[in-house]
Parts: sequence; structure tokens; C-alpha cells
Amino acid sequence: MALAPNLSEVTSGRASTLNRHLELSEDQMRRLGYQAIDMVIRHLTQIREKKVMNYKSESVLDQLLNDRLPLEGSPPEYVLDDVQNRVFSNITHHDHPRFFAFVPGPGNFPGAVAECLTNGFNVFSGTWIGGAGAAEIELIVIDWLRTLCGFPAQARGVFLSGGSEAGLVAMATARNALLDNKTADATIYCSDQTHKSIDRDLWLLGFPRENIRRLPSLEDYTLDLNALAEAVRRDRKAGMRPFCLVINTGTTNTGSIDPIQGAADFCEEEGMWLHADGAYGAGSIFSTRGREMLAGLDRVNSIGMDPHKWMFQPYSCGCLIVREGVHLRRTFQYRAEYLKLVDDSLERNFCDYGIQLTRDFRVLKLWLSLKIFGAESFGKAQDWGMYLAEEAERAARTLPNWEVVTQAKLAVLTLRYAPPGTREDERNALNEAIVDQFNQEGYGMVIHTRLRERTVIRMCTINPRTEVSEIHETLIKLDEIARSLA
Repeated sequence: MALAPNLSEVTSGRASTLNRHLELSEDQMRRLGYQAIDMVIRHLTQIREKKVMNYKSESVLDQLLNDRLPLEGSPPEYVLDDVQNRVFSNITHHDHPRFFAFVPGPGNFPGAVAECLTNGFNVFSGTWIGGAGAAEIELIVIDWLRTLCGFPAQARGVFLSGGSEAGLVAMATARNALLDNKTADATIYCSDQTHKSIDRDLWLLGFPRENIRRLPSLEDYTLDLNALAEAVRRDRKAGMRPFCLVINTGTTNTGSIDPIQGAADFCEEEGMWLHADGAYGAGSIFSTRGREMLAGLDRVNSIGMDPHKWMFQPYSCGCLIVREGVHLRRTFQYRAEYLKLVDDSLERNFCDYGIQLTRDFRVLKLWLSLKIFGAESFGKAQDWGMYLAEEAERAARTLPNWEVVTQAKLAVLTLRYAPPGTREDERNALNEAIVDQFNQEGYGMVIHTRLRERTVIRMCTINPRTEVSEIHETLIKLDEIARSLA
């Protein structure tokens, strides 16, 4: 069967059912748009009635969703109903107020509206000539974030997909600035709590895997500066080139913040690049309390952050800021004969600051959210997330046989059930089972992780719509499951 009408069908009855222009009528567009926005509003206003985790195996979803390629179209309203019934009913709700797993993506309605607008207008933001208004908004928001970080005016930044891409672009910039792109003998340092995406970023850039030094963290899961100094000394003696230190401004496991000032002092003395992975934790720069905890951030060479985490934006929305912005442009700018019109422009072209030439207008959602809610509301929302984790810690300390493993930091808490008379391996298995059963029941979602060979339960409480009562109920349910399994 042909996938498109042949010439003989152009005047046939069948051709009249096809849509060569790929257009809907004005009335169809309006009805479909209203239907879609009503779906979103119902989701947001009724989200607490939903199970947090909706997990089915790939084989089950293949049976449910694996339709044949449609050769002809269907009524738009029917297709949207199908998405609601078969797709959105089979996702885990990262924006649920009781989603405490990983690092939540709380999202917000203005951000969702911004996504609709940027896709509806099909905005291209790779070059100034291609989307000047969009580029100017990106410049403005980067300047807001630059100021909050304390970076100088010459800093430059770019919005991208998230922390993994931010790490890749940052490491490429550092490689170009300090190594002239020669990687064979260059060594990179981080703690054992640094996100694994940095390993992949470095490998993609040609750094040998054996050149990455993951240093044992201190008791509080922060970078050990003494171990760092010894590792650098040893590498220099062996003829290697210590090149870059990656620090954490809020680890995924525990919310720990590496010693920023000490790391900056060390890197200045050693002539090394200092990159801060602030994927979730650096979002707290809107909070006075957060900025105090991140003192020294203005001294790093680059920082990656994810507005789709603690700046409450829909996926995906990442950002990288480089202190000396000239390095970013020198790394990624390129010339081509078909881009001469772009190259002749005196304005900022964001394709010169990252991997993508074709770029969407993802910064609009953060700009729109900040314009509607204001930066102070963001700060209050971040303070609330930190308070919720501290409240969870207080409540956990009242429960028999529960241990707080790491205290609440940057809205992350780890704890575990440790009944007396049980071996460590039994406790590890028990805590995994507690998490699995709690998540399957659907009230909320948490994860288990490993801290020095101990399995612990981890909660991240950055959703500003979470209530204290939901924190308490989560702990009650975890305790009930723990006692039933012990």
C-alpha cells in the first residue's frame, strides 16, 4: 500500500480525505487547543488523586500502544483522548506533590503555557537574525542568573537541555581554554558523590576514562581537599597535567555542598579549571539562605544548573554560565558559507555558545514564570522545600528503629529502618523492600541509594506544592510498611 496518494488520486474522492496542507480549520484549532488546555488544568488540579508512579513493562506497553503507521488521519479530538487514556495514564508524575524520588521536576502552569507558545510560533533561537526577540530574552535571563551567581559582566551563558549537556559544554570549553584540545595526559578530579554524567561527558570529549580521579568523600559526603592536593601532587610527579576540578553545589545523594572557597583557592594556585555542578542545588540562588550556603560561587569558572529542577520549570530546561564568556564563544563558533548572513551580524548568535545550531526557545518558560510570580516567590518556594526536608528529619527522629543517615541539606534527607538484632545485609534488603512496596502502593514515591555500603531511603522535597501533612503521612506509611516487613 502506498504511503501517499499518487498523481491519479489527486482528483479522486480518496484525495479529498487527505490533508496536503497539514492544516486544521480555525474552529478545529480552537477546539483542540481548548481540549488540550483543559486536560492540563484537570491534571494539575486533580493531581493529588492520582497514583504517583504508573509503571508497566515494555512488553505490556507494546501491546497497548504499538499501533501501525496511520496512512490516513483521525479526528483530532479522538487522537487527544487517546493520548490521555493510553499515554498519560502510563507515566510517573514527577510534578506530583508526593514525588520525592530522584530530583523532582515540579513544573508550573505558566511554564507549560510558554511551551505551547514557543512551539505554536515555532521560534528559532539559534541566531539573532533567526529570532532576535527570543535571543534578547535569553540574554536577559542569563544576565539575571549571572547576577545572582555573582559573576562579572563578561560572563556568558547558554540555555540547553540539562545538566548532562551543561557538563559536556563546560568540559569542552575548559579543554579548549587550557589544553588546546589535547587530552591524553590531562587529569580531572571530583568526589565519589559527583554525578556520573560527568564521566560520560569527558569520555565523549576524548579524555581517557582512567584519567578521571574520583576521590573518596569526607564523612559529610563533601570533597576532601587534602585528598585532592595529594592526588594532584602525585599526578604532576607522574608527568600528568592536572586540568579540571568538578565540585558539587548539592549532591544528588545527600544535598551536600563541596567547599567552594577552598576549591577555588586550590584551583587558582594550581592553574586548574573549576566547574560547579549545580544541576539542582544551584537553583537555590533565589533564596537568601541558598545564596549564603553557596558562598564563593562567583569564583568558579563555570556552573551548570537545571531550571527544570529547583527553578520549577517543565522539562527540559538547563543552563550553563561561564565566568569568562570569551572561552565559550571561542570553543563553539564556526564558519560556513551558508551562514555568512549570520556571521556578518554584529549581534549575539547563541549557536556560537553551544552544540546546537537549531535551537528552540526554551528560556521563555523561565522568563514567563519569573515575570508572573517574581524572584521573591521563587526564593520562598525554595525555602519551603528546605523546610519540608527538615520537618521530615524531625518526624523521622521520633520513629522507633529509624535512623537519620544524613541530615536535611538543600531539601534532601536520607534515612533508613534499622531494627535491632539485624545484620547489615538484612537491613539493606529490608530498606529496598520498603521502598519498592511504598512506590507500588502509589501514595508517593521515594528512592533507595547507597552510602558507604548502606542502603538508605532518600527523599527530595523541592516541590513547592507539597504540604507538611503529606510529609508526615509519607513517613507514617513508610513506617507501617517497615514494621510489616521486619
